[in-house]
Amino acid sequence: MTAPRAVRPDPIRIPLVPPQPGFEDFISAWLVPGPPACLVDPGPATTVEALFAALFGLGVRRIDYCLLTHIHLDHAGGIGQVARRLPEAQVVCHPKAVAHLADPARLWEGSRKVLGALADVYGPVEAVPAERLIPADRFAPEGIAPLLTPGHAPHHVSFAVGEVLFAGEACGVVFDLGARGLYMRPATPPVFALDRALESLERLIALRPGRMVVGHSGLYEDGAGLLRRHREQLLAWERLVAQDPGRPAAAWAEEILGRDPLLSGLAAFSPAAQERERYFLGNSLAGFLGWAASRGG
Repeated sequence: MTAPRAVRPDPIRIPLVPPQPGFEDFISAWLVPGPPACLVDPGPATTVEALFAALFGLGVRRIDYCLLTHIHLDHAGGIGQVARRLPEAQVVCHPKAVAHLADPARLWEGSRKVLGALADVYGPVEAVPAERLIPADRFAPEGIAPLLTPGHAPHHVSFAVGEVLFAGEACGVVFDLGARGLYMRPATPPVFALDRALESLERLIALRPGRMVVGHSGLYEDGAGLLRRHREQLLAWERLVAQDPGRPAAAWAEEILGRDPLLSGLAAFSPAAQERERYFLGNSLAGFLGWAASRGG
């Protein structure tokens, strides 16, 4: 008789709040109780103390794996400090991210160029010892399946941990607004490649995920449905910006807010959070328009 497969406990969301108005419910780390115990996307450097306070409050003293969906500062900027304080933890990331985490000087420089003052809000990246880093394509423990999903970033990885898919930002940014439905924003910062993003979405949809964690928000029960909606959203944006790819992102913002029903819940956010969303919407549009321009419109 085959032994029944062990069911993992539900992942635990750990909200992280950097020192910036409007970011109170924007960044999350996720604890997957073990064994093995996993910490998914430990967040920025400036929230590491809050992360460890939460872990200690949950009785966690050991983490076996830190799983990084990507190495943007809001998801992984604190990983060097986390690795130093959890010496037994191994850090799993996209193969392209390994060198950047072992020597993060270029990662920090590039982040400051793209994010400006927001990079300082997240804080600088501390190096991770090279021997602690595991490329995701060489990582295959029982019950954890990495899947390389470039699109949001060239170094993006999704992880199926037990019955839950951690999709990072492959599905954009999603918030459940209750009676107002879902707010879904593409996360397509420069440099963006729509073809890679769509290919990654198709690979995730083929998994037919049920429970799925989306970066910046929460755990949803219909992962495949969310992924399909996001795919259609990206295709709709493609059709729209193709009409005038030379138009600046700022000029597109109000029009796309009016045309994309998945952005209609913006008014439900606090004024500071609306400002945050408008900022990132501009980044997403810039990435989309850059891709369209590279394709000749």
